[in-house]
Amino acid sequence: MYQLSPSILAADFAVLGEQLSQVEAAGADMVHIDVMDGQFVPRISYGMPVIESIRSVTKLPFDVHLMVAEPYRFIEDFRACGADLITVHAEACTHLHSTVTKIKRCGMKAGVALNPATPVEFLRHIIGEVDMVLVMTVNPGFGGQKFIPGMLKKPGRVMELAKEEGVFCPDIQVDGGITLENIGEILKAGANNIVAGTSVFSGDIKKNISGFKEAFKNAVK
Repeated sequence: MYQLSPSILAADFAVLGEQLSQVEAAGADMVHIDVMDGQFVPRISYGMPVIESIRSVTKLPFDVHLMVAEPYRFIEDFRACGADLITVHAEACTHLHSTVTKIKRCGMKAGVALNPATPVEFLRHIIGEVDMVLVMTVNPGFGGQKFIPGMLKKPGRVMELAKEEGVFCPDIQVDGGITLENIGEILKAGANNIVAGTSVFSGDIKKNISGFKEAFKNAVK
């Protein structure tokens, strides 16, 4: 099953609650929330107070992407403010297994993100423990970047690695530069969870989400 997770990094924060309501009504499956700390990535975005303030606006699951150094420190805090799934970067964790274990112990699903230059092999000893692998198709930290075509090989490699390890393949999320023009090849590559920011929030939200849902239907045929 394909899922769409609109990234609020591209939303208009002056009317964020209203846009979240539109996203839910249009059929999005979850809400992607990018948290940046100015250390692991060069920008600072938003944190727990913003997430807590929008939790009552929508019933959609909160897909929280932590682009922060040593995210282990904040797992309970993000759970308390409404996260349902937390994705951490393999590159940001001194002890990745402990971080994933803590996320699940706190009652959330756990994801691991890979930067473009990080090989899928990095996941060999953790892939059986995670619910999702996030393949970054841009370098993290900035919205509106162009998709890196070479990353299309990674979803297939994630599936191969899961098979090699004899474990169920986790969901494969792709984030960065995704549009209605390239969504077809991304789905064909093996991704089943799509993060889209500008492509959802720029213009007619309902129409944009409908376009992604149509692409999902075509991919199933």
